[in-house]
Amino acid sequence: MMKIVKLSSRGIISEVRGIRKKQRASTKNIEHHVDKIIQTVIARGDPGLTYLTEKFDNVKIRPKDFEVKKSIINASEKTISKEVKLAIQTSYRRVVDYQKRKLPKSYTYKDRLGNTLGWTINPIRRIGIYVPGGTAAYPSTLIMTATLAKVAGSKEIYVVTPPSKSGINPAILYIAKLIGVKKIFQVGGAQAIAALAFGTKTIPKVDKIVGPGNIFVAIAKKKVFGEVDIDMIAGPSEVLIIADQFSNSKYIAADLIAQAEHDTEACAILATDSNKTAKEVRTELKIQSNLLPRRKIINESIKKNGKIYVLRNINDAVKLTNELAPEHLQVLVRNPNKVVNQITNAGSIFVGELSAEAFGDYIAGPSHVLPTSGNAKFSSPLSVLDFLKYSSYTKISRNGSKRLGSSVVSFAKEEGLDGHANSISIRLKEGNG
Repeated sequence: MMKIVKLSSRGIISEVRGIRKKQRASTKNIEHHVDKIIQTVIARGDPGLTYLTEKFDNVKIRPKDFEVKKSIINASEKTISKEVKLAIQTSYRRVVDYQKRKLPKSYTYKDRLGNTLGWTINPIRRIGIYVPGGTAAYPSTLIMTATLAKVAGSKEIYVVTPPSKSGINPAILYIAKLIGVKKIFQVGGAQAIAALAFGTKTIPKVDKIVGPGNIFVAIAKKKVFGEVDIDMIAGPSEVLIIADQFSNSKYIAADLIAQAEHDTEACAILATDSNKTAKEVRTELKIQSNLLPRRKIINESIKKNGKIYVLRNINDAVKLTNELAPEHLQVLVRNPNKVVNQITNAGSIFVGELSAEAFGDYIAGPSHVLPTSGNAKFSSPLSVLDFLKYSSYTKISRNGSKRLGSSVVSFAKEEGLDGHANSISIRLKEGNG
């Protein structure tokens, strides 16, 4: 049963620190294992992947079978219902529409000295996408990642996902074909991240790796950063719901459960100023969770990480939100816009009682790959911008060289970099400035 905790304004900061400290449990032992996995892939390549896949996934697979055959991908469409196809196509269209609106353009301008300045934008060429397996398959993750890369203009998109004895989820294969993924590989875990980062004979080295995964995947991404770029270090999924006495307790309970069913590490929190709402939600949680097939995971997650905070007022709920910086925030109070205007730290905000967080997971438009573990204080949801790179552009005019050159020489000499100074002086002496 979810705990009801009365929380004062003064106790908010220490409470949030406690939540985050619990999430930051020591990973040293896991890091040691991940190091060994990465080194195995670097040293042994494809045979190392075969060994690690059998060891961790209990699936025997030869390097020639890593890549999913085109015939299997093409056949996947026949095994998917019309309803699921429609859902996938709707999601894809909406994500494309949303991300296209965020696309920036290259830009140049001339300053008053006639210098041309600006920036050019190009897509990152090779993208590696991790689609998690585990307690549930997540085809939606492929839409929420690969679609963004496609909109950005990335030329090569590669997907890795854990193998299973029954094969890759057909919906994942159908989505990959719809988006135009170049290749899909049946490799998962930290070993898949290492393969994308360093390359093997079968799996190409990419420029950037995106997509959520378990703690092994997260640590592997952290360790290969620098060899390749990554999107973020994702932790357990989380939601914070702000509610008042007018909120629908059944909706709240359903949304908390939707988060808790991800896995036993998921964090579902309610913040309310109403004792009545708190008690009603707790009762509803018990009723609804017992009707669902993943109730064991739900109940363990709620018991382990769930909380109902009863605060003095909604302003304290806002304070709690901005300190916690949750991955998902739902604002279900009578006047949600007033609350939303005060929120500065949240990965994705869902406004009003009809805006269930599940819309964001599948079909709203923004990517569901979001900063977790309080990282919304300094980072943003995955978007088309993460698949683009900027180059600054500078073209100095003759007038600009003449007017600015002496300042560059002075600055360079102040820093003891006479070569820098000379590269300007030599131009000035020859009359090119």
